[in-house]
Amino acid sequence: MKVAVYWGCLIPTVQYGYEMSVRAVMPQLGLELVELNNVSCCGTPIKSVNMFAALYLAVRNLAIAEKTGLDDLLLPCNGCYLSLSEAKHLLSQDGKLKERINNILKEENLQYEGSIKIWHTINLLHDLAGEERMREVVKHPLNGLKLAVHYGCHILRPSTFQPIDDSENPKKMDELVEWLGAKSIPYPEKLDCCGYMLLLSHPDAALTFTGLKLKAVQDWGADALVVSCPSCQMMFDMRQKSSGATTGAKLNLPVLYYTQLLGLAMDISTERLGLNLNRSPIDELLQKVGLISTATSP
Repeated sequence: MKVAVYWGCLIPTVQYGYEMSVRAVMPQLGLELVELNNVSCCGTPIKSVNMFAALYLAVRNLAIAEKTGLDDLLLPCNGCYLSLSEAKHLLSQDGKLKERINNILKEENLQYEGSIKIWHTINLLHDLAGEERMREVVKHPLNGLKLAVHYGCHILRPSTFQPIDDSENPKKMDELVEWLGAKSIPYPEKLDCCGYMLLLSHPDAALTFTGLKLKAVQDWGADALVVSCPSCQMMFDMRQKSSGATTGAKLNLPVLYYTQLLGLAMDISTERLGLNLNRSPIDELLQKVGLISTATSP
């Protein structure tokens, strides 16, 4: 099955491990990723400055995806998923807005119909690949691991913009973890924000959000935190030491993408999954699942 993919800005420029792991695991599930040409930013960074321009950018990317003739579009980034799902929702409610944007798109020989279905990594794997196929590809079951999942905000809220799961009680990511043989632990802070959106304006507050959630996960006895968003990974993984210093907590928690975890269960090498690029203590997790011999120390 062919699926168009839109990477956004952060993944191909900062979070290489996410892209590497997505590219490594999808073919194992029978999903062929089709690259899009001449795409732009999803529009999120300029929403507060010019909402119409932000919508135009989002719709333009959707129109490029529709031009491929494919039915499905994968958006691995939570922020991009929200931006494009919001654009789809607003244009489905406002015919004049859709016509106005399409009039501009004509200059590039593009037209937005609203036909393509958008997916995030989590619901693509849960709903489209499905439990049977996910269990079939597991070669190295992650038995004995206790993992905490972090969904991130933008794939769950607002609930009107096609969330991937129940906004108040999501379960798909938990189930994906357990299909690999691991245990997804419940914890009260599961829906708490990572703090990323405050980083530029209130860095201490942002790092406090990060540190408090990491400490909570660590205190609940999780072997690692599993994420699916590049912004969240940047906070929990890259800024773990800074958030610990801000909150006065001693943090030593492995943080990785779900696709990296899936790749480990598929017995894909850690280098192909980009785990050598993670900043958190990934080696400790690899040792617990008997894969330390293939690890490259960060």
